[in-house]
Amino acid sequence: METQAKRGLPLHWLMLIGFMVGLVGGLIVHVAVGADAGWVVWLTSNITGPAGQIFLKLLFMLVLPLLFSALVVGVAEMGDLKTLGNTGIKSLLFTVVVSAIAVVIGLVMVNVFRPGDGIDPTIAQQLLAQGASGAAAIVGSAPESVQAADFFLDLIPSNVFTAMANNEILPVMVFALFFGVGLVMAKSAATDRLKQGIEGVFEVMMKLINLVIKLAPFAIAALMFNLAALFGWDLLIVLARYVAVAVGAMAIHMFVVYPIFVATLGGASPLKFFKDIREAIVVAFSTASSNASLPVSLRVAEQNLGLPRKISRFVLTVGATANQNGTALFEGVTVLFLAQVFGVELTIAQQFIVMLVCILGGVGTAGVPAGSLPVVAMILAMVGVPPEGIGLILGVDRFLDMCRTTLNVTGDLVVAQVVSRGHEDEPEIPDGEPEPIAPQVA
Repeated sequence: METQAKRGLPLHWLMLIGFMVGLVGGLIVHVAVGADAGWVVWLTSNITGPAGQIFLKLLFMLVLPLLFSALVVGVAEMGDLKTLGNTGIKSLLFTVVVSAIAVVIGLVMVNVFRPGDGIDPTIAQQLLAQGASGAAAIVGSAPESVQAADFFLDLIPSNVFTAMANNEILPVMVFALFFGVGLVMAKSAATDRLKQGIEGVFEVMMKLINLVIKLAPFAIAALMFNLAALFGWDLLIVLARYVAVAVGAMAIHMFVVYPIFVATLGGASPLKFFKDIREAIVVAFSTASSNASLPVSLRVAEQNLGLPRKISRFVLTVGATANQNGTALFEGVTVLFLAQVFGVELTIAQQFIVMLVCILGGVGTAGVPAGSLPVVAMILAMVGVPPEGIGLILGVDRFLDMCRTTLNVTGDLVVAQVVSRGHEDEPEIPDGEPEPIAPQVA
């Protein structure tokens, strides 16, 4: 008890408090004096606005090295393919397919129900104009609609350092995937040391991201104040619609897509499967962390589902970082929702870009609470939506984080079930005992 008191409130409670303070303060200003009052303009321009921008710039500063190192390490883990046969290839292909289905479900839901509509277009354009310059300064201008051939050509950077300098996230991700494959193919003492170095970069980025996220309560209060002062009560209605659409899309993926794959490709009863993994689901929902749920997932995979140890350990360990289809779905829903809020109509080509980035971002997203926020902020700026808009969803992000983590962890176990089909476990030899000798045939 004494230790808990010293630690203070958990971060998600501080984020909720920051959300409520900013929301209530902004609503009071909106109703009492209006957003055009002189002191309100000064406050939003010189205090709350810059405070939110500092938080966003810190995220942008870390997102590219975080994504690069996470993608390289995730792909390099496939080095176990020599001992696991085609397990790694199966896992990777299935992860991409399931993540693509998740993102498509999210994009369809947002396009059909349009939760971001209903904000006064004049106010939305006002905020869009305020944030557009900041977005362009941080990430560059929004991509124009391009021909399909040009789009795929642009995925391959002629100079990866120029792509990094210009914050061109997709080409950098493609290079990271190739780099990871190269590490798998070129096995040597030198490449092992290089992999360890990149793992060190990932750990440093994770530590820094965790430090930046601790500033989130103050940033949320500042960003929410600006948004509530402009949007007023319409903000709450739009926010409730966003949560409903996001949770609805996740529910479809969880209770329709997963059972179909478990029954058809996994060869198991969906009801029994969900019953066997319920402990992992509860831990994932309560911790909002794929990494924290990993020990429980490993145990239920081996003891409850009876999956081969070698396969389940490989799939679940890599999946804690690389198979984040719930996160990919969330990112797609959030980007399109905020585009609707600010009146930014995304073309089919731009939505396709969003889908690709979300799938790759799902592989490179940290398996910790709020790990997807840097990726969301980056994608927003890519498509011309002011990244300040992320403040609109940060207050409800903890609940959505719990939901998408549950989807991520369940997806890892679904992949393990599918990949393990047709494989039998190998008996483990206790330490100290000699391996059995095969009988000699005369």
